Amino acid sequence: MSYDPPRTAGRLLLTPEDREAPARTLRLRRLGLGERADPSLDAFADHLAQVTGAPYAMVNFIDEKRQYFAGLYTPGEGRVGTEFGSPPPQARPGRVMARDHGYCPHVVVRRKALVLEDVCDYPRFAGNPVVDEIGIRSYLGAPLIDRTGIVLGTVCVEDIEPRPWGRAGLDTIKAMAAELVERIELRESGGI
Repeated sequence: MSYDPPRTAGRLLLTPEDREAPARTLRLRRLGLGERADPSLDAFADHLAQVTGAPYAMVNFIDEKRQYFAGLYTPGEGRVGTEFGSPPPQARPGRVMARDHGYCPHVVVRRKALVLEDVCDYPRFAGNPVVDEIGIRSYLGAPLIDRTGIVLGTVCVEDIEPRPWGRAGLDTIKAMAAELVERIELRESGGI
């Protein structure tokens, strides 16, 4: 999948400019999302990892200053009989990540899913801190666009090995994002 990165004055932007961040931050606060772990979102991330076979899965809400993984699944956590080994503690992502780390900020600004089968194939993404700090080599993520049109964040999966996500992976991550948006909207309307 090709990706045309944003440019400013002829240079690549490492982290895309996010003009919607102030409105998103207000929307997230109104929804009560992005400030604490949520067991239902952790369960969603676990399910996402199971469906895709990925060792890392996240429900990520992005505000003006940071990314917050309100739903998080990492290798060796929670699932009995997991085929993924347990990474060393320094290789586990925490709940909070800087806005210039990872690939979700690109998904949010683009408002489209992003497939990176091998991040090292893309000079723009190969130098991202998550490559060296966590060992991420592949990424698959989709935006969470709510009824107001605001991109709240993403659902994503990552692997420490290059991975051919293919069309099936893209369709899966987009369907999972749509499912989670429905759940968030049900929660907002008092349906759950």
